[in-house]
Amino acid sequence: MKTICLRLGMAFGAIFGATSISQAWQDPVPPAEPAAVEAPAAAEPVPASPPVAAPEASSPPADRGGVKQKNWLSWTIEACGIFFYPQLAIMVAIVAIIGTNAYAVMRSRFIDNAFVENFENLTKGKQYKEAFEAAKADHTFLGKIISAGLSRLTDGYTDAIAGMQEAGTAENMKNEHRLSYLSMLANIATMVGLLGTVAGMVASFTVLSTSDVSPSPSALAQGVSMALVTTVIGLVEAIPAIMAFTILGNLNSRRALEVAQVGEHLMRPFKSVSVAKRPPTEGSPPPAKQAPPASPPSA
Repeated sequence: MKTICLRLGMAFGAIFGATSISQAWQDPVPPAEPAAVEAPAAAEPVPASPPVAAPEASSPPADRGGVKQKNWLSWTIEACGIFFYPQLAIMVAIVAIIGTNAYAVMRSRFIDNAFVENFENLTKGKQYKEAFEAAKADHTFLGKIISAGLSRLTDGYTDAIAGMQEAGTAENMKNEHRLSYLSMLANIATMVGLLGTVAGMVASFTVLSTSDVSPSPSALAQGVSMALVTTVIGLVEAIPAIMAFTILGNLNSRRALEVAQVGEHLMRPFKSVSVAKRPPTEGSPPPAKQAPPASPPSA
């Protein structure tokens, strides 16, 4: 009997357990919903840059601040005013005189080596007349003083050397006078620049004194520009002129000294040469008669 009851209880337990399992299988627990993932914020749109227009090749440059652009030459002429043309004339004259004096102090203008060699050969061969003709035909500094000395050789060698010195002094004075114009123009250029400086400052102060209101900077700049530009141009002209005057003057002195030394060397062969005195020309006084030598007193 007990065995039958146990078997029935086990059977009812198995039935009810299977039923509960089948219901659990049929009604599953819904899974938890996943948390919503926030979408990334959309990036703000970048404004597109406006297209750059290509520069036109033929378009002229725009004026800066409404000021008209000028080239350097026109601005200099306008700034100098009435002083531009005098300073231009001075500059041309300085360049011309520098070129002339530079050519005048060349060694070939003082001494011709071919003439020196020819003159020495003639004097060694005792051809004194031909040597004198060669000196007269030579137009250098040396040729002029040699011909001047030989023309006075009839009065003695000492007088011939004195004639050479006189001719050399005259030629050297010509060169120095030509150089002196360069020094004069350098001083004039400085004075004209100073005059332009004073005139420009007077013009600026005149604008200040005659204006009821504060004058514009451009009105004052005209006088200041004249004062500065004329001074600069004057110095640019004077400084090279002074340098050239000093350099060319030293070269002229050196060449003149060399000519004197070479001329004395060429005249040495004539020291022992006796030249007959020239006959007196018409109208010249007759030579004075020499008194006879006094006889010694008798004992």
